[in-house]
Amino acid sequence: MSPVKDDCWCFACGPENPHGLHLDDFHHDGDDYVVTFVPQRHHQGWQGITHGGIVATLLDEVMTRMLYAQGREAVTAELRVRYHRSLPTGQPVEARARTIETRGRLIRTRSDLSDRQGTLIASAEGKFLLV
Repeated sequence: MSPVKDDCWCFACGPENPHGLHLDDFHHDGDDYVVTFVPQRHHQGWQGITHGGIVATLLDEVMTRMLYAQGREAVTAELRVRYHRSLPTGQPVEARARTIETRGRLIRTRSDLSDRQGTLIASAEGKFLLV
């Protein structure tokens, strides 16, 4: 039995979680794994600005789901986020992930969050441990 189990209540992608982000449009685009999202008012920190924790969650989730789509169950071991600009609520964004390096059970990844014009909102590097 796997040490991790999906009960459909993941905050980012769980369809059963009434308070979650309900991310579900994951797909491949070349070497990247992609998801789109439109943050709403209840995702804000400061008025009209998406909370930084939501931004970090998007970046983390697209990397995690990329690995899962590859048949690799992994947990986040480290996440470094860089915020380039604020994300207004109501503005559609796209998160893209790619693998940088695999070394044994440790996988390094990168993700970027951009608006429809291609402006970089935030980026992250993650280290994931295979379970």
